[in-house]
Amino acid sequence: MKNVKISNLPLLFVFVQACFAQADFAPYFYDNSPHSNNGNLALFSLSEDTPVGTQIYRLNGTDPEGQEVSYGLFFDPGSKEYFRVDPKSGNITLVEKLDREKQDSVDVNISITDGRSKVVERVTIFVMDSNDEKPEFQNLPAIIDVLETTESGRSIFKVEAVDRDTGSGGSVSYHLQTPQSSLFAIDINSGVLRIKSGQMLDYEKAKTHFVTVITKDGGGNSNGKEHVMSSTATLTVNVIDAQDSPPFFIGTPYFGYVYEVSVPGSEIYTVSAEDGDVGNPNPVSYSFDEGDDGVFGINKTSGCISLLVAPIYLKREIFNIKVRASEVSSEDKEMDYGVTTVVIRVVDLNNNPPTFYGENGPQNMFELTMYEHPPEGEILRGLKITVNDSDKGANAKFNLRLIGPGRMLRAVPQTVLNEAQVTILVEDSAAMDYEKHQFLTYKLLAVEIDTPERFSSTADIVIHLLDTNDNAPKFSSDYYIARIPENSPGGSNVVSVTAVDPDSGPWGDVKYSIYGSGADLFLIQPTSGIIYTQPWASLDAEVRSKYNFYVKAEDAEGKYSLAEVFVTVLDLNDHPPAFNDNFLEKTMVIGAPVKIEAIDDDAEVPNNVIEYAIMKAEPDNNIFDIDADTGEIKLKSYIKSIAIIQNITKKRDCSWSLVVQARDRGQPSFSTTAVVKIDITEATQLKGGPLGSFLLLNRNNPLQIIGMLIGIISLTVIVTVIISTMTFLRNKKSNRILPNRRVRRRPQKQHFWTFKSSFKSPDTPIENFTVQEEQQDPEVTVENVNYNNNISNVVRHWPPPPCAPTLPPPPPTYVPGERHWTISTVSAAVAPKPKKRPVIDRRDTMNKALVSELKMKLEQKRMTT
Repeated sequence: MKNVKISNLPLLFVFVQACFAQADFAPYFYDNSPHSNNGNLALFSLSEDTPVGTQIYRLNGTDPEGQEVSYGLFFDPGSKEYFRVDPKSGNITLVEKLDREKQDSVDVNISITDGRSKVVERVTIFVMDSNDEKPEFQNLPAIIDVLETTESGRSIFKVEAVDRDTGSGGSVSYHLQTPQSSLFAIDINSGVLRIKSGQMLDYEKAKTHFVTVITKDGGGNSNGKEHVMSSTATLTVNVIDAQDSPPFFIGTPYFGYVYEVSVPGSEIYTVSAEDGDVGNPNPVSYSFDEGDDGVFGINKTSGCISLLVAPIYLKREIFNIKVRASEVSSEDKEMDYGVTTVVIRVVDLNNNPPTFYGENGPQNMFELTMYEHPPEGEILRGLKITVNDSDKGANAKFNLRLIGPGRMLRAVPQTVLNEAQVTILVEDSAAMDYEKHQFLTYKLLAVEIDTPERFSSTADIVIHLLDTNDNAPKFSSDYYIARIPENSPGGSNVVSVTAVDPDSGPWGDVKYSIYGSGADLFLIQPTSGIIYTQPWASLDAEVRSKYNFYVKAEDAEGKYSLAEVFVTVLDLNDHPPAFNDNFLEKTMVIGAPVKIEAIDDDAEVPNNVIEYAIMKAEPDNNIFDIDADTGEIKLKSYIKSIAIIQNITKKRDCSWSLVVQARDRGQPSFSTTAVVKIDITEATQLKGGPLGSFLLLNRNNPLQIIGMLIGIISLTVIVTVIISTMTFLRNKKSNRILPNRRVRRRPQKQHFWTFKSSFKSPDTPIENFTVQEEQQDPEVTVENVNYNNNISNVVRHWPPPPCAPTLPPPPPTYVPGERHWTISTVSAAVAPKPKKRPVIDRRDTMNKALVSELKMKLEQKRMTT
């Protein structure tokens, strides 16, 4: 047997095993289409979001001899193994997560063998993109500065973001998180950030803006779902103040000196100016306006004035040079400017130390008397101090320092060339307090700067402070709480208040006074602050237990402060309980208690808390109970009737006398007693019905009876008003009356109805009330078509209409001896004769009114049914 290796393509290796006895052909893969999911992985692609464990492909091949084949899969050494194959089925499974952004293709070797021959193919699997990457900002977060005068609509920044995905998932768009409330707008495609049209930045309103930018990709599929990825970042926009204030010089006035040994190029003096726009100051450029005579120059950047020629060419001893300080814009254009004067003096050699001068010559002690708390920035004009160095040039340049307690004062200028008037300014007014420092001692030190000798000199400054009334008296507490018993005699001390004024002299003297609605019973000692009661005052907690008023502490000039005083009058148990009467009469209905009440005039608990007790009861002590808190007296629970009481007492009389005690809970405790006579009765139904029972039960409580009567009357009035209103409205809606009668012409006959009053008892005398119809034309008669059984000759021609429950009233049965009321028929509608008008008198008017009212009510009843 011999192995033969045949090479076809660079990436295809075929191993064929030849046998002398019999030929053996190698197995091979099916070469399916690129979009097939089985075969030899030719041009196979796989999405990067495919879950691990997914079966992604099935190797498929065959052996010419029909032998069973098995499959294999391996990677190059050092490569990550993403797939695993089942040798039998050829199923390939993803075992590692794919990431196209890191690796967009995977090279893998697949094999098929029949046990003798093995075929290996190298294939490339392409990793397809999914939308799994967020856009990433390239230049955010960032901080930018924008001038507040930047035009509306102008671009101020370009946001850049990149999405590593491909296709729509790799495209990015830009948005603002709060576009409506923002001063800015962003181009959705380019990311250019602009100031919104119609909007302007304002340094005074907001110095900084935080703009939140959102970038989104174009969306795409990932894990089977369409979604959009986004990122957020913040751009900080600092608003730069606009240039609208001119520069100003610092440390003026300026004095410079030229020494006789100075050489061209020597520094004479340096002026300093700053842009008035402190938010975003521009650089300052210096130049001469006039007075330099061409012999001095100035550094336009530093402000340093220098000598251009030798001192011997200077034709004047003093030069007054106008120096201009101009602010320079970012476009290198000069804008606003300020001008000051620099005085340059030509002096000789420096061979003297600095010396302090007063008004009368050299002086090393300066004193000043002044009031405390001068305004900050005020110049101490009483100090006339001049410092001078007789040398010239650099030898006459020295520094000034003020050494002393705190930073209350400041000396200017700090750097002097040759000579200067020393100005002492107030920096901390509050610290210059007479109560803390009655005098201040400072040393003014002058030290040369550029000389080897470093000459120096000092001067003492002593400031004597005078007191002012700058403090108001202050109480030790904002409020004072005092308690005093109610039996305290007049003139008793209540509380002592204290206020302190740290000022000196009469300004520190404090006088006290009190005022307020609660101060009438009290006085205060003006100097000591002791509050006491009026000599005639009598405190009574029952009348008033709380007082509050104000105490005022005032100095000689009227500066004052207030504190509030709260006085509580302590209640003493000085009132015993009291009944309204020492002898009380009560009526008790079995099952209902009676109540007695005593009143204690003390103001506070427990002095006014009353307990009740039955001390004695006659004729039997064991029949009543009393509620110790409320004073309710009731029968024992087993007593249900008068008979039980009579069995206990063996008497018919159910009248009891009780001695009831009312005791308070104060210390010491007071008590009082009262005799209560109780008549016991049973609840009976009076002739008046429930009303009579109610009146009996409440005969000892007339207010309850009056309240009930008022309630009944009010309810009756309300119901009457409601019924009248409803009747009026119904009559107003239906004002049409249908005829309920037919008119026949025949001799008139008088008809009467008899009514029995349902509002009077049978034994009450009744008056006869007869209303007769006016006699009319004999040819016109009225026939009653409503059913009334007290009319015997009524002919009914149609069914009667429904009748109201009470109108007309039903006819009563005849009772012998009873007086009848008779009234003419009022249910008829009289139709007049066409050719003759009946004569109407007052009685006829009444009858017609009754007829009309009755017909209206019948008609309304019919319509409602």
